[in-house]
Amino acid sequence: MKHVNVLFIKFAVSVVVFWISLDLFFEATFIDILSFSLLITVVSYFVGDQILLPRIGKMNAVITDFFLTYLVVWIFGGILFDSYLQVAWGSIISALLIASSEMFVHSYIIKNIASEIRKNRPAFNRTFAYEFAEEQNPEPDKEK
Repeated sequence: MKHVNVLFIKFAVSVVVFWISLDLFFEATFIDILSFSLLITVVSYFVGDQILLPRIGKMNAVITDFFLTYLVVWIFGGILFDSYLQVAWGSIISALLIASSEMFVHSYIIKNIASEIRKNRPAFNRTFAYEFAEEQNPEPDKEK
């Protein structure tokens, strides 16, 4: 149930952000806003929150969400919208607003769900395995 709450919060924030960045400043349809919101919610949740947040921390995950949102809006906005100005400014505004909201979402996740995520994640050995061997011929044969 906690994961559903996080997904709902992320989707609601995404709808508001894309309404501001794509529809308020530019002309985007409601279907465009919902499709961008759904795509960012799903990709950001699975990549940013489930995989990267436990491994790299809150601020690095926010930076990843910024670039992820920027790239998704830039790529798919270029396909859906005719105006390059709309795509450029829409992607920057969207990425900034999503990244600023993700700081609060990541705090909520760390507080309420992080122990669940760490428990289900496979163990990762952070130490390197070294193999030491003696060199068979430490000094090459010298010409006599």
